[in-house]
Amino acid sequence: MLYTLQAVRDNLRNREGKRVFYLGKGDQLTSEARDFLSRERIEILPAQQAKPQRYQLCPFGYAEEKPEHWTHLNGDVLVPKTHPRIRFRGAMDMLEAELLLCQLTAEGEIRQALGEVLELARKLVRWEVLNEPVPDEKLCGMTQQELREHSHRPQDFYGQPHFMPSVLDGREILQVNKARCAARAAELAAAEAFTDRYGSLQREDLLRALNRMSSMLYLIMIRLKSKE
Repeated sequence: MLYTLQAVRDNLRNREGKRVFYLGKGDQLTSEARDFLSRERIEILPAQQAKPQRYQLCPFGYAEEKPEHWTHLNGDVLVPKTHPRIRFRGAMDMLEAELLLCQLTAEGEIRQALGEVLELARKLVRWEVLNEPVPDEKLCGMTQQELREHSHRPQDFYGQPHFMPSVLDGREILQVNKARCAARAAELAAAEAFTDRYGSLQREDLLRALNRMSSMLYLIMIRLKSKE
């Protein structure tokens, strides 16, 4: 297999707190992918080292074989499939699926904006798995403050006031609205997964990013509605 830069980014793993990339026998890297790994000081390891000698069961215990009702939290750490972080990842899968369906009928700038939201969703999953912080980046050219202002006062920016979706709005708006609901559901799943027993939130950056995504999806609905 030939790994491109994007394929390498999608398959980075966390080992003892450091990012690593497992390369199989006969697999190759594009020059861009190899330069990225070198620049980021990410170690390339043989693929056979990726399989642990035994699995750590969270919160305690070990297993030589992976139980069917357990799954990977990260690395060789296994948790039950009912674990809140696994439910969060399932919610993110659903969000990605809804965004892809939105792109089927979207065109031009709307399709591009949906693509940026989808890319952020996929990055969030990777950052969560690798326990990496979410960088403070613009989404569709907007800062967090700009997103808040536009979504709170759409009349001022788009000439379109807030509205409640109806069947008369058509498939495209309703599909984006469904994706917006999926983003809200993922945000709630993240709140459950990363709030400890004392009520402290551990990954505020994830929730903030998901909130920005739902705001952007609402703005896409506003833009579609204004064109009508």
